[in-house]
Order: sequence, then C-alpha cells, then structure tokens
Amino acid sequence: MTDDLFSVAGKVALVTGGTSGIGAMIARGFVRRGVKTYIASRDADRSRAAATELSREGHCIGLAADLASDEGPERLAALVAGHEGRLDILVNNAGANDRATIETATPEMWDFVLNVNLRAPFFLIQKLLPLLRAAASEEAPARIINVGSIGGLHIPGWEAYPYGGSKAALHHLTRALAKRLGPDRILVNAIAPGPFPSRLTDTASDAVKKSVETYVPLKRSGRAEDVEGLTVFLASRAGAYVNGCTIPLDGGYLAAL
Repeated sequence: MTDDLFSVAGKVALVTGGTSGIGAMIARGFVRRGVKTYIASRDADRSRAAATELSREGHCIGLAADLASDEGPERLAALVAGHEGRLDILVNNAGANDRATIETATPEMWDFVLNVNLRAPFFLIQKLLPLLRAAASEEAPARIINVGSIGGLHIPGWEAYPYGGSKAALHHLTRALAKRLGPDRILVNAIAPGPFPSRLTDTASDAVKKSVETYVPLKRSGRAEDVEGLTVFLASRAGAYVNGCTIPLDGGYLAAL
C-alpha cells in the first residue's frame, strides 16, 4: 500500500513572490510533487520565465500583479479565478524590506513594507475565499501558509522597524484567521524563516555569516529542501490538524539566543 500521508499531488496552489528566493523554493517543491502551481510577481516577464523553467518539472503558470498597490490583490485573485474553480493552497510569500534607522525611516517606507507584507496577504485571502472554500473539505482542508520571519519573533542586531513590525503583525493575523476560517475547513499557518538565500536576506554578507556562525546551532543557512519539507508537510494530509501556528525555520537560531 502506498502511503500518501505527505502527498500533495493533484492540488492547485498559488505562491506569491514565487520567482526567487524562498518563494521559488516553495514553488519548485510543489511543482515537482504534482501540484498545479501558479507563481506571481510584479514583473510579467520574470513570472513567465520562472514558470517556463519550473514547468520542466511539472505544471507551473506565471502571473503578474503589483501587490503593493490597492488593486493588486483583487487583480491577482481575478487572474487565478479566470483559470481555476478552486484553490487548495495559498502561500503568501511576497515580501518587502526597507532598512532605516529610527532617525531616517520615512512614512513612504512604512507604507510600502506594510502594504506588501501585511495588507496584501489579508486582502488576497479575502478575494480568494470563494476558491479556497470551494477546495475545502473536512477530509482535505484548504491551506493558507503565510511566510513571516524570525525578524517578527525577536529583535535583530540591526534596525528594521517596518519589516519586523509587519512580520510580527502577520504572525498575529495568522492566528486570527485560523480561528475565523477553521470552521470553513481552511487552515492558516505561518512559517518564520531564519537566514535563507533571498533578495531580502543577503546570506553572503559578513554580518549574516557571523550571525549564522555564532547563533545557528547547525552552523549553516537554510536550504531549498528545508522550506520544501515544511511547506509540503503543512499542505499535505500530515498537517491537517496544524492550525494557527507560527513555525520557526531557523536551524535553532531562536533557541540559541
């Protein structure tokens, strides 16, 4: 008998920010496991190119929407609804970071980061609820996975007020939505990655290397299979009773602080 406890084959997923970094790792993990995967970014050409590359391993479609704009979440939801009647998995991964000191931070920085990291996930969920509800059942709940950050769970050694504040709020929003949507058989969880190679985290910088060497017990940054494993678990039958959690994915970084 084949054990399908961790199978996600046949599901439909949307991964925002799916053209690079952690989003691309998650999208590739889904595609190669038989998930029809939509990826989205602001750049249509980038989305199409990434989808073409990922389609060598399965089925991937690239979409374009600016989630920082007021109409971005609704536009993206409409694009998905134009192709699908249901959505099994939504991964809110698109993120923004704008470091500044307490003296140099501007309202524009705050607005941009919070729009992408907090407002966009909420309104994308709102607009996609019909598709998520169409996919949800008691046996196979729909899944929402919000990509937060350990920067929303502790205070790093640098000033990043909009980023840390937005990720902490996203973790709280995850819990609130898990309570509200659980009765609809829609599970909502968050992943809080530590140091991973991405456009938001320069793991090649001296500061990050020193932090990894000093605080991460495993003495390395995250790898693709690390985030693939956790997202596949959360999206599969194995994760069907996990709801409202923020799971650090940091090699023990927080535990060692």
